[in-house]
Amino acid sequence: MEILKPEVVGKEPPPSLPGETSKTLIHPLSAMILVGIDSLWTLAEWNVLAWIITIPLSFVAVFVPVILIQKFINRDGSFHSIAVASSLAVLAAVPMPITGTVAGMAILAYAGVKKFWFLPGKK
Repeated sequence: MEILKPEVVGKEPPPSLPGETSKTLIHPLSAMILVGIDSLWTLAEWNVLAWIITIPLSFVAVFVPVILIQKFINRDGSFHSIAVASSLAVLAAVPMPITGTVAGMAILAYAGVKKFWFLPGKK
């Protein structure tokens, strides 16, 4: 019976997934949080009096998870994480749904959401 020495693993980044070519500017999960919170504006758009509560809540509901996702999952620096979280939170706090607008499509494009659309026979 042969006893093997334990292998020391250096501080190398984990290998990328097959088909993953580069890191996106905005993590797709961050964009999905924006879409989810932003879609809630269709419910509160008519009630102007509730904006005092819904605007700050929308900002915080997007800012906190996005900064954590960008920093720890996407492994961005602090400044970049704060910049992305702030911009998405401001877009979420605008009292109208923006997902169907040019700004919403740009966010989804920056996030590389097309990675989740699988077409048969294409890679």
